[in-house]
Amino acid sequence: MSRVLVGVKRVIDYAVKIRVKPDKSGVVTEGVKHSMNPFDEIAVEEAVKLKEKKIATEVVAVSVGPAQAQEVLRTALAMGADRGIHVEVAGKEFDLLQPIHVSKILAKLAQDEKADLVILGKQAIDDDCNQTAQMTAAVLDWPQATFASKVDKDGDTLTVVREVDGGLETIKAKMPAVVSADLRLNTPRYATLPNIMKAKKKPIKKLAPKDLGVDTTPRIEIVSVEDPPVRQAGSVLPDVDTLLTKLRDGGHIK
Repeated sequence: MSRVLVGVKRVIDYAVKIRVKPDKSGVVTEGVKHSMNPFDEIAVEEAVKLKEKKIATEVVAVSVGPAQAQEVLRTALAMGADRGIHVEVAGKEFDLLQPIHVSKILAKLAQDEKADLVILGKQAIDDDCNQTAQMTAAVLDWPQATFASKVDKDGDTLTVVREVDGGLETIKAKMPAVVSADLRLNTPRYATLPNIMKAKKKPIKKLAPKDLGVDTTPRIEIVSVEDPPVRQAGSVLPDVDTLLTKLRDGGHIK
């Protein structure tokens, strides 16, 4: 294996309380802390570990988004990626960017970079789509191994343990392939200060979707973004008869 392409997305930090804009057009992002999507951190860690094991020779980090997306690319470079590619999409176009657009961009880059493996986080914590890895594999017509909790390579074959509803599933996939990282795949390393400084000198190539022949025309319109309904406070009832009466009065039972 020579080259691993790994996707990283800039999202609102998981510890930040999300606030909806007054006009309900989206969520507040200005002045809000952002960071790398946690599942993408796991993907970067796995790619770097493959390089450390001499299984891969180069790790290329890719991010699609506004100028600030370079922040997460620098984080990936500090974790051990060799170089970055920033596909800039900003403003309203970025707000309406969907997994189908990102998948086409990643697929074209995988071909251009002659990648042997694409590793992505299984989903982003902002939109929770869980679609990009699957669509990227479909566009490339490559095998896919999603929700990976363990990845081993033997020759040109990957053995992947997947997290599924019923437990664990082990599959084999021929390379080149697309893998999506689940929570238990690894524990991402912290970028050390020396590596953060080194990352500043690593190259980041800047592109636009049109450079890759990808049309990012919006396919959706955001009608309204609203806070989830506030849960009503619970109550403690003295006995079962009172509970049944309350359920009948609420129309939950007859």
